Amino acid sequence: MATQARAVSSEFLFLKTMALFIFWVLLSASFEWIHLILGLICSFAVAWVNSGHSPFIPKFRVWSRILFYIPWLFYKIIQSSLHLTKLILHPALPIDPQLISVDSKLNHHAAVVLFGNSVTLTPGTITAEVDRNKLIVHAIDKVSGEDLESKQMESKIADIFKDEAPDL
Repeated sequence: MATQARAVSSEFLFLKTMALFIFWVLLSASFEWIHLILGLICSFAVAWVNSGHSPFIPKFRVWSRILFYIPWLFYKIIQSSLHLTKLILHPALPIDPQLISVDSKLNHHAAVVLFGNSVTLTPGTITAEVDRNKLIVHAIDKVSGEDLESKQMESKIADIFKDEAPDL
């Protein structure tokens, strides 16, 4: 059993290293040997340091659901960007900043992190504080805050993690 766990762990370490290395190559756009070797060493170091600390071991069902969530999130980002542009270009600048307390029913650490990051990615809102299932969000106006109160984003994230055991 321990041998099987080590094999899974080393395979996961290899996959993490390769994913980070591909990301390195894409960002650096340099194919010189020194950059490739440095990228491989850094990718391995980051993957190795991170390998024992993450309780969120990739599960392909979760990742496939996240891939379906990303286009919806992109749509919300565009929608919020257009709303924020309208606010900024309005001569009266009709902003009404507010802090909103959002009580979440998400019961997985990764789900709460995804929720907080998704809120911050949508223009006009920033997750200011997270305490287990309670988020404090700064919204630039009432319309931006209404998206949070509708719980649509939270329910989509809950659907992603519906098969995961609760860890909060």
